[in-house]
Amino acid sequence: MMKNAVSCREVVVVRGDREVLHGVGFDLRAGTVTGLLGPSGCGKTTLIRAIVGLQAKVTGDVAVLGLPAGAPKLRGRIGYVTQEPSVYGDLSVSENLRFFAAVLGVPADDVDRVIDAVELRSHADVRVDRLSGGQRSRASLAAALLGDPELLVLDEPTVGLDPVLRRDLWNLFHSLADAGATLLVSSHVMDEASRCDRLLLMRDGDLLADDTPQALLDSVGTDDIEQVFLTLIDRKAGAR
Repeated sequence: MMKNAVSCREVVVVRGDREVLHGVGFDLRAGTVTGLLGPSGCGKTTLIRAIVGLQAKVTGDVAVLGLPAGAPKLRGRIGYVTQEPSVYGDLSVSENLRFFAAVLGVPADDVDRVIDAVELRSHADVRVDRLSGGQRSRASLAAALLGDPELLVLDEPTVGLDPVLRRDLWNLFHSLADAGATLLVSSHVMDEASRCDRLLLMRDGDLLADDTPQALLDSVGTDDIEQVFLTLIDRKAGAR
C-alpha cells in the first residue's frame, strides 16, 4: 500500500476574480480517516472537488492514488458523496444501486453488500423521493461504496442524521479504513473531530492546522476542539 493516498502542494483555486483556496498543502495517509473541518463557505467543498478532479481553475499539484487528480484511470477507484443526494428520486434504492453498479462495471451482488453497510435493507425497494433526508444521504453513500473504492471523499455525509446513525456511520468509516480504504470526511460540526485519525482545519481558504486531534488539543491546552479552532484563528490574526 502506498504511504499517501492524496498529496496536495500549493493548491490554489480561483473562482471569477476571487481566490478561494490560497496555496493549500497536506497529505492523506492511506488507510486512515481524516476530518476536513471548518465553517460553511471556508473552501472545504472546493478542495474536495479539486481532489476528485471536478474543480476548474486549479493550480498547484494534486496527486490522488499516485496519479494526477481527474485522471481517467482513477474512475472506479474513488467514491465521492456530495452534500446533495446523488441518487435518482424516481427509482428505488436498489434500482439506483443496480444502475450505478452497471455503470461502474461492478458485480450486481455488490448491491446487497452496500445496502446492508448503510442499514437500508428495510427500505431497499422504496423510491428515493419517499425517503427521509437522512435515508437519501445513506443511499448516496451506498452508491459511493460500490466496488470497494480505495479513496472515499465524503462532503458533510452526517448532516441531518440522528446521533445513533451518525455513530454507526463513523464506525463504518473506521471499518472501511481498517480494511485499507482512505477516507476524507468534511464537516462543520466540531464534535465530530474526535472521531478522526487526523484533522485538517480550514478557514477562509487557508489550512490552519494538519495534525491528530489529541496533538491539536495538547497544543492549546484544552479538551475542546472548538477552542483549538478559535485559538488558531486568533493566532493567525495576531501574526498579520
